[in-house]
Amino acid sequence: MRIKNILCLLLPLISFAQESVEANLIEETVAKVSYLDSLKASFVNHSTSTCIDSRWMEELSNQELFDTMYEDVSELNIEEAVAYEMSTEVLKKRLKKLDDKSPFNIEYNASLENVIKSFLKNRKPSFERLMAISEYYFPMFEEHLAKYDVPLEIKYLAIVESALNPKAKSRVGASGLWQFMYPTGKQFNLEVNSYVDERYDPLKATEAACQYLSSLYKIFGDWSLVLASYNAGPGNVSKAIRRSGGSQNYWNIRKNLPRETANYVPAFLATMYIYEYKKELGIKPKKAVLTYFETDTIKVRREMSFKQVSELFDIPQDQVEFLNPIYKLNIIPFNEDKPHFLRLPKDKIGLFVSNEEAVYAYIDYVKNGGEKAQDAIVEISTPEETNVVEYKETKTKSKLAYHSVRRGESLGLIAQKYDVSVTELKKWNNLRSSTIKAGNKLKIYSTKEDNSKSSRSTGTTTYIVRNGDSLYTIAKKYPGVSTDDLKKWNDISGDNIHPGMKLKING
Repeated sequence: MRIKNILCLLLPLISFAQESVEANLIEETVAKVSYLDSLKASFVNHSTSTCIDSRWMEELSNQELFDTMYEDVSELNIEEAVAYEMSTEVLKKRLKKLDDKSPFNIEYNASLENVIKSFLKNRKPSFERLMAISEYYFPMFEEHLAKYDVPLEIKYLAIVESALNPKAKSRVGASGLWQFMYPTGKQFNLEVNSYVDERYDPLKATEAACQYLSSLYKIFGDWSLVLASYNAGPGNVSKAIRRSGGSQNYWNIRKNLPRETANYVPAFLATMYIYEYKKELGIKPKKAVLTYFETDTIKVRREMSFKQVSELFDIPQDQVEFLNPIYKLNIIPFNEDKPHFLRLPKDKIGLFVSNEEAVYAYIDYVKNGGEKAQDAIVEISTPEETNVVEYKETKTKSKLAYHSVRRGESLGLIAQKYDVSVTELKKWNNLRSSTIKAGNKLKIYSTKEDNSKSSRSTGTTTYIVRNGDSLYTIAKKYPGVSTDDLKKWNDISGDNIHPGMKLKING
């Protein structure tokens, strides 16, 4: 009986001890974080979400829209009648209204009607998507066009040129939203070198396009001829005018222009018509998630990689690439004579500004041989007290691996898979440029293996959220897992998580 009584007294103590051990284990798990994690946990006003939605970003950089528009402008036979139900009389009245309020010479002819019918018959869903992307870029375009006293309708030119794809590149090498050739870009101060191609920068290219269009108007004094010369060059338009007996009317000289230019102005006018009468035409535009003005830039004071930016600010690297298409090697160079800028969503720029010194301290730390990937471990006294830290570095061995390049892969994508930089890949493989071909084998020295071929083990893992974690950074730790998966598995509606929270990882 006495022994039984003693056991009754001890059992609660044993249970309490077990709970204490479990609590300590959880606390210890939370407490051990990398130098990078501890730095991010100390950021002022640290936001864990508000990146660009991944599906919206894919739409903004959609190559298919550019390919179809390029094909229409270069290949479409606009003299061939198109079978599509549309009232010619209604079209004439609408074109007359556009002509009355526009500086362009908009007059009805059968060729223009054919282009409009072709677009409505074959490209209606494309225009619904383009109208969403337009919401992203058009406010910025309009600001610059107004600054140079260029008609606001010129914004539709970027649709014909690039389908609003900032990375668009034509077969002849014209690049960016406004499709600048290399010599023309240089003429209007768009820098192109080993690190940078400013033809891909939406803001700088738009500024250059406005300057170029203004200079062409001073030559021709007619906006339709300006459009033609933007595509074919002023020399070809001048020749077409001479061959047409001196006529200054685009429709009279059109037969003497190159075929692509002959289609170019009708494609522009057809695009303007579809945008201006979208409601009457039954087109339901998709909506933009954000606009270009909801992003901002900061001047960098150190060379930094897109990978470092991604890790520091919890933004997917492909989004950093999209917002900064100017940088060819996924590296933002530092040059005291010419500043370079990083563009991010405004909340991430705010985070950068609030923690600028800490960000550069981390960049210097990595540059000076400090933490590579997650080599450094930081012991934190409690999850809340992130000020008291003790750094304990662990050494990991790099393994030599060989990666077979797959179709569609870039050096940036491969570097991200193995947690290395593009510069390192080029150095290890004696590459002078970033061009690689499917089937090439690349040497890679990394502690991380390519997970693209491996499947995840079955079962459920429990992950305990640490300071500085976001859904995005946690998803990155598990191949094949997305933030949407984490939300679904854990019944999370928003993006907010907190240290100590337990998340289920399925698979």
